[in-house]
Amino acid sequence: MNTYTFSDLTKLALPDSIALIGASEKPESIGGRTLDNIVQHSQYKGRLHLVNPTRLTIHDRPCFPSVSAIDDPIDVALVTVRADHVLPSLRECAAKGVKFAIIQSSGFGEVDEEGKRMEQEMLSIARASGMRIYGPNCPGLNNINARLGMTFSPAFKLDQMPGPIGLATQGGGMGRTVLQAMARGMGTGLWFSAGNEVDLEVSDFIHYMATASDIKVIAANIEGVRNGPKFLEACQHAARQGKPVVALKIGKSEYGAKAAASHTAAISGSAEVNSAVFKELGVVEVNDIDELIDTAALLAHGKPTGKEKIAVFSYSGGTAAFAADQIGAGDLELSTFDESTLAKLRDCLPSFAAMNNPVDTTGAVLADPEIGYRSLKAIADDADVGMVFYPIPFDYGRDTEIAAQNAVRVNKEITKPLVMAWMSDKRGLGHQVLVDGGIVPAASMTNAVHAMKRFIEYGQWQSSVDAAWVPSLLNAKPAHEGAIRTATEAEGKALLREFGVRVPSGVVVQDRDAAAQVFRTLEKAAVVMKIVSSHITHKSDIGGVKLHIASPEQAQTAFDDIAAAFAQHAPGIPFEGVLVEEMQTEAFVEVVVGIHRDPVFGHVCTFGLGGVSMELYKDVSRRLLPLTAQRAREMIDETHCAQLLKGYRGKPAMDVDALVQTLVALSDLVTERSDELDELEINPLAVLRSGRGVVALDAVLTLRDKE
Repeated sequence: MNTYTFSDLTKLALPDSIALIGASEKPESIGGRTLDNIVQHSQYKGRLHLVNPTRLTIHDRPCFPSVSAIDDPIDVALVTVRADHVLPSLRECAAKGVKFAIIQSSGFGEVDEEGKRMEQEMLSIARASGMRIYGPNCPGLNNINARLGMTFSPAFKLDQMPGPIGLATQGGGMGRTVLQAMARGMGTGLWFSAGNEVDLEVSDFIHYMATASDIKVIAANIEGVRNGPKFLEACQHAARQGKPVVALKIGKSEYGAKAAASHTAAISGSAEVNSAVFKELGVVEVNDIDELIDTAALLAHGKPTGKEKIAVFSYSGGTAAFAADQIGAGDLELSTFDESTLAKLRDCLPSFAAMNNPVDTTGAVLADPEIGYRSLKAIADDADVGMVFYPIPFDYGRDTEIAAQNAVRVNKEITKPLVMAWMSDKRGLGHQVLVDGGIVPAASMTNAVHAMKRFIEYGQWQSSVDAAWVPSLLNAKPAHEGAIRTATEAEGKALLREFGVRVPSGVVVQDRDAAAQVFRTLEKAAVVMKIVSSHITHKSDIGGVKLHIASPEQAQTAFDDIAAAFAQHAPGIPFEGVLVEEMQTEAFVEVVVGIHRDPVFGHVCTFGLGGVSMELYKDVSRRLLPLTAQRAREMIDETHCAQLLKGYRGKPAMDVDALVQTLVALSDLVTERSDELDELEINPLAVLRSGRGVVALDAVLTLRDKE
């Protein structure tokens, strides 16, 4: 297992001294805007030095011709010069001993190959000097809790609501969207947006914010993970600190992946693998910006247990019923009120109100504010209620404002989350009351329910896993550069057998008479015969597989047919023989096990129902290697085919214990041979009845030959 040394970013987030390289009096230039943000719109208490070789002063502040001329240690250099002046500036910073350089300039790896070459030179400067580089092609760094904007953005002066959310992004625009959730009451205290990530990357920022005292929840907008093992460690560190990480991954589709690459030159990776890694690390993956905001805001409220049941409260019957529907569709659970709670509701609500969960108070709460407060407080105090969902369906002016005031009042008196959704496009004074009162209303009921589901699932993850778990990082042991080849099925099965994976008895033959002789030797009622070729993976597609061979004569005929099919479909390729092996006649369930080398996270195991079902139904689960017995069993249980394996509708239970052992054995095989084994697939892996084991009926291995 590799470990990574993360730099202390304290002086990056809040430096004692800043050098602004490219400072300018031009108000629309990058250097001019950055200067204006620091001087006019920040409350920076440190030392600011301006660098511009063509000016002696800027806005009555002394200006230095270079960083080296500054007689003061520099924590952060803000680089705002043209792209062709960036490298010389960085070399000066490195010679000066600058700790961090923030490059806001664009025109590098996101543009062309020359830009990528320049980025490699930046990295070389960083590695040689120890100076860490943030950027390039980024909007800078916003420490809103400290009221410091090291950024050229003209929106900095407008978007300054402090709060417990820490934000790490690769793109600037999407990060600004999250910041502007301040209009809904969510404060973002710290925003790192490092653009092309030549050196510092999202993982560094997650690791830093995991121990930042003013940050409770880390939100991340990710276009690609550059260093898989480093990302794993950063997220594990956050988990150990009890800091939820909420992530929106861009680049899930082919279109999105291409756009992400052109935007920040990020590595997008496989969406399915990314999601599997996020899930295992407890990273809360969301699907849009609204979900990111709503989920982060809810997790900042407090720590979930994973057992929360929900009470629905509304003054609209249709809204209450719809909320209950959404909760059921999300596989969440409504709470059951205690009799004492029902008594409190009967005491304050009209007799025609719906008092069992979901609660429809009717318009009575709008007519009498105290009724709204007492009824909401009653259900919030119920022991079976883990959180309260209060959707506001429409704006009724003063009446809705009073309802919002009651919600704020109750929210301050309880420790449970009070989740609110403002469903109307008309945002009256009531919406602002919620915002000012510390409640972040979701923009829709669906978004609110999604946030509650993520909140509860995070609590379940925390209670079910060891947050100290860190996988053995196989991609830290890179593949050598040998030629890639596909092993024959016989070679693959021989390797499986070495690691304790059961395979059918079989022999490779070169002629029809040998096929007949092997049939006699195996002494089986039936055998299967398959073409042996490292060039043909889907053997049945060319007629290269014959089943139910029941006599020596049939074996000879099958050999002739397979050889003829091979000659027709693979002219010019050497004939490697035919595999004659025992045919599996016991009842079994087909599953597929595949292990491939992901370029970001290393070897990943995929498990699912066999045959064409995996591609058709997408019923699969994934795990990083290595597997333990517990993780292998969890992997099986996540799929729908687990029901078939355990016995479905009177069918016998299959040997799940042997399947678990086989998954671990395959993991051990790949772990030991990780430098040369790129891919392994067993399709199908036959799972026999309980106590009878499993058998690998086919095997495809892709290897790198050692040079």
